[in-house]
Amino acid sequence: ALRAMGAQMTARDAGLATTATALAAWHARSAYCPGCGGRTEIIEAGWARRCSDCATVHFPRTDPAVIMAVTDTSDRLLLVRGATWAPRRYSVVAGFVEAGESVEAAVAREVWEEAGLRVADVEYVASQPWPFPRSQMMGFVAQLRSDAPREPEPDGVEIDQARFYSREEFAAALLSGRISAPGPASIAHALLVEWFGGPLPASPIDAGLRSSTGW
Repeated sequence: ALRAMGAQMTARDAGLATTATALAAWHARSAYCPGCGGRTEIIEAGWARRCSDCATVHFPRTDPAVIMAVTDTSDRLLLVRGATWAPRRYSVVAGFVEAGESVEAAVAREVWEEAGLRVADVEYVASQPWPFPRSQMMGFVAQLRSDAPREPEPDGVEIDQARFYSREEFAAALLSGRISAPGPASIAHALLVEWFGGPLPASPIDAGLRSSTGW
């Protein structure tokens, strides 16, 4: 429900809902101490849990993730379809930051692993808490390296389709219903709007979702 309704909330309400969702997800997964296996109890008004055996205090966990708008030398945007996503749902590349890795290195690695492309000029744009269940999404833009292959090669595991779109091709694909874009509550949508230069054309797929879910 938060995914669908977030764009209709005020900034205050969206922030409260995001925090509540993230905390609820953490509590649901934190009944036992990861150190000794003892039961944990809620303390500090829900902002921490304490182990009843070893007394270790645990705090909510946030997993850093990167999401990036990748363009080629013609300013076409890379869009991908996750292997487990609904048909015709496309978005930009995203992935988790690994241990000991900088966020810039994570951007380059994820694009290489999922689409077989090398990028450079990685620039930070903005961030968004994404409590499904506990991510912090950090948005970037990046450009294809001059010596990189011209076309993506999906890894076939996480990503099964990938291609570059010009603005004209992207608009036509949305309007025809061949693809649909991320919802307006997501940073992925914001990255797409920034590249496109204005509001995204409505896809018939998204119109059907709004009709059936109320967003």
